[in-house]
Amino acid sequence: MSKLLDELHREILVRHYSRSTWKAYSSWVRRFVHFHRLRHPSEMGAKEVREFLNFLALRCRVSASTQNQALCALVFLYRHVLKQELGEMEELVWAKRRTRLPVVFTREEARSVLERLHPPYSLCASLMYGAGLRLRETVQLRVKDLDFAMRQVQVRSGKGDKDRLSVLPDSLVEELRFWLQRRRREFLRDQERGRARVPAPGALSRKYPDLAHRWDWQWVFPSGVTRELPGGAGPLRWHLSPGAVQKKVRASIRACEIHKHAGCHTFRHSFATHLLESGTDIRTVQELLGHRDVRTTMVYTHVLKINRLGVRSPLDV
Repeated sequence: MSKLLDELHREILVRHYSRSTWKAYSSWVRRFVHFHRLRHPSEMGAKEVREFLNFLALRCRVSASTQNQALCALVFLYRHVLKQELGEMEELVWAKRRTRLPVVFTREEARSVLERLHPPYSLCASLMYGAGLRLRETVQLRVKDLDFAMRQVQVRSGKGDKDRLSVLPDSLVEELRFWLQRRRREFLRDQERGRARVPAPGALSRKYPDLAHRWDWQWVFPSGVTRELPGGAGPLRWHLSPGAVQKKVRASIRACEIHKHAGCHTFRHSFATHLLESGTDIRTVQELLGHRDVRTTMVYTHVLKINRLGVRSPLDV
């Protein structure tokens, strides 16, 4: 199993897939192998893959997107690691796709949740709501990504490894500047202790050896601890844990007694919905969110449809 996963990891690295893709694919490969009682995938084929996917749909009742992710992982395994084609997946039972509308805060709800948070969590949540950033994009921001003069946030290697620009809210400028002044003092103390290095993407640390020690490449929201990778040249300062931000935001939502299935991503949904409410063009919202297809952005118009049509309940007439 370990050798198979090592080969899978290597193929994913060669194609520059994200770490989250590696974690998801390796998890599905493990589940597939354990489902068939530790038989090696090379001894199996389309029939066994079909049995596993049908088990997920019929017994585990997973969503269509989850089942599709499992299928993608196994197709990748057979095509790129085992060099086999699975062929047609006839008799495959797909989980029924359901239309889901995004959960959205009202402006008052978003404001009340933000007011109960403290830095750095309040700044993270404010950027998710004010700039439409995803949680991971927020915690992975570096100092150079904030352009105060142009009022822009540069998102590097977002979902799908795409870069994009979003708006930097005017109301956050002073607070972010104050936060970065505090971060600069911490960075100088880290330099004195030899703990100012941050991980650099790809091979940039070899191409520019001093890059990991530079202020502009530091995390805006760093972790309080440092870690050392195997074979590394010293301790590295990592960014704030996404799980820590999620925990604080959920606690704030509960404290506000907001009875919605909401979390960090709700701020991004609210960003898009409130922009459309204020008359922003949907193509502009699409670019700010980084959606490849405008149909993905169109889901937010369904949230607005009832109020825009001015529908009144017959009970109120």
